[in-house]
Amino acid sequence: MTLLEKYIKGVRFFLPTPFSIALLLTSFVMAFAMFWPWHNSLDGYNNWSEKSSLLLNYWYEGLWNSAGLAFAIQMMLMLLLGHVLALSPIVNRFISKLLPICSNNAKSAFIITLFTLIISWFNWGLGLVFGAIFCKKIMHYASEKGIALNAGLMGAAGYCGLMIWHGGISGSSLIKITEPGHLASLASANIKEHIPEIIDFNSTVFSSMNLAVTLSLLITLPLTMFLIGKRVSTSIPKMKSELTNNALENNLIGAEILDYSLITGRIIGFLICLFCVYFAFKDPNTSSFHFITPNYLNTMLLGLGIFFHGSIIKFIKSTETAIGGTVGILIQFPLYFGIMGIFKSTGIINDLSYFFQELSNEYTYPIYTFISASIINFFVPSGGGQWYIQGPLIIQSSLEMGIPLSKSIMAFAYGDQLTNMMQPFWALPLLGITGLKAKDILPYTLIMMLVGFVLFFLGLTVF
Repeated sequence: MTLLEKYIKGVRFFLPTPFSIALLLTSFVMAFAMFWPWHNSLDGYNNWSEKSSLLLNYWYEGLWNSAGLAFAIQMMLMLLLGHVLALSPIVNRFISKLLPICSNNAKSAFIITLFTLIISWFNWGLGLVFGAIFCKKIMHYASEKGIALNAGLMGAAGYCGLMIWHGGISGSSLIKITEPGHLASLASANIKEHIPEIIDFNSTVFSSMNLAVTLSLLITLPLTMFLIGKRVSTSIPKMKSELTNNALENNLIGAEILDYSLITGRIIGFLICLFCVYFAFKDPNTSSFHFITPNYLNTMLLGLGIFFHGSIIKFIKSTETAIGGTVGILIQFPLYFGIMGIFKSTGIINDLSYFFQELSNEYTYPIYTFISASIINFFVPSGGGQWYIQGPLIIQSSLEMGIPLSKSIMAFAYGDQLTNMMQPFWALPLLGITGLKAKDILPYTLIMMLVGFVLFFLGLTVF
């Protein structure tokens, strides 16, 4: 058994499904909280019955927190609409235009990596599905043209968008902190008055540090995959030809014509996009990107999705195809909110904050945040869910240590996206579309992770 096979077996042995992990984390936090001294009238270990009852109330209040549930729906829509957009005919034609450039293994790896990174920076759901579809199409193209490829390398190239997404404009934590009051909703009562109302994209996505890191990823990762593509073994893929059926239904009557009309769909999609442009430019602070919020991005994705598909019925059918990918967010996020409710209400978040402050200083804390986020991502593979667990600690520690909150949050984002290259959870859609296995892509995603670690570490250190 090779080292890689042992690693994959270990992941399967020690890590159950993310939902099971969320349940186990909830149980662990509850047990942990029962033995932790609380900062309220039930401090100590007296009256266990009353303490356990109060603990369950804290968990229940967090579980169905209305702000948290709104966040979950926003993230579901961001993934769903990005997936729908990736299934559109226009994206399909765009990929087909790129196929002739992919004349060998190394060029194919370079092109897939570069465009998947760029698109994932704009929307992670779109990039995730775009990379998977691109990988599948390039293997069909290679099969028809007799081009030798390494299928695992192509799959890894199509998955690389998860290395850049959280530093882009759909990054869960970065997009959420642009909403007024969100930061305060995660913070303890004693520091709320010191928390900024929002942190806009100028301080995160478009900061000099993140732009430098993003540009280095866009240059280094495609070149890395190109060099690997020069050296790995290849073979001509054996793929069955794809049959497509784009025929519209006949014998339409009445309002059915509107559902299938390309003109109607395009007009509706265009008007929604036009509204988004108007909304952006009517903001007096357009240059500060205050208008970019989760709701704004989802509105733009909705308009583009309808416009790109052309008809309402095609948009709806793609939505039905894409909806399954949102199940993880829907069912897991409330459990993460419950964990946050326990941490905040018992005062544990304050104690953990002080503990990490003792271990670090203003220079080392962002690095510790980056590394801890990388580790936690194994157990909480959703960036949004992880933000709700780790975010309160980051906010409190950063403010009390005088560290720029934006830099600490970027360190969290880098750590979260880094170990996606080792955590195969988000690779499941790609594996399902391409027919590959995790063991096929992991050798190459691990190399990308090592390259990314160096780039993220240098970015946090230099800036």
